[in-house]
Amino acid sequence: MNLQVLPDPDQVASRAAAIIAAEARAAVQSRGRFAVAVSGGRTPWAMLRVLNSMELPWGSVHVVQVDERIAPEDHQDRNLTHLIASLAGNGHTAVPHIHAMPVGVTDIDAAAAQYARTLSDVAGSPPVLDLVHLGLGTDGHTASLIPGDPVLDVADADVAVTGPYQDRRRITLTYPILNRARRVLWVVTGEDKAAMLARLFRGDRTIPAGRIRQDHATVVADQAAARQVAATLPGS
Repeated sequence: MNLQVLPDPDQVASRAAAIIAAEARAAVQSRGRFAVAVSGGRTPWAMLRVLNSMELPWGSVHVVQVDERIAPEDHQDRNLTHLIASLAGNGHTAVPHIHAMPVGVTDIDAAAAQYARTLSDVAGSPPVLDLVHLGLGTDGHTASLIPGDPVLDVADADVAVTGPYQDRRRITLTYPILNRARRVLWVVTGEDKAAMLARLFRGDRTIPAGRIRQDHATVVADQAAARQVAATLPGS
């Protein structure tokens, strides 16, 4: 796992956007499209706003969601609300294809299955995403893979429904598709993430984030979040 430490969240957002942009250009050149899965969060929305300002082959970019809360359309709890706001109005000739998780339907299990089919349409069968962007919770969760939730044990589906977490159920990508991705980009900021980031870096599989493959992963973190990791690195 590669670690890149920047002074503050704004610089983390800019660096992460640059990584995604480079991956997008390379993927479109070699495979004709770029399939990226994005998570929510304050720094990620800043990252997407930076990315939105870049010249990219947007018409060949497919954006899918890592997870989504089951909430009304346009609700501030929805990651999609912020995702669209961050990527809207880029002024480019082409715009990215944004594939929203269909959380508004009555049968939420059917919605998860429907989204799995969307992923196959976007990224092949089985779907292989070019890049997955992930965050890290203070409890060690990533995506909506929450400690103690049965979704952690899903091995036969790429998309699944969670139990309640912070008052809402969610649809989430599961370990099988996350671990098939060509590249994983972790974006982690804030001192409250320092202990969990150190555990992630050690490959601690007792936390949900620790079960994500590390051999093709990059962590972009601010100094506050990386404090405990940086203290264990050679030359520190």
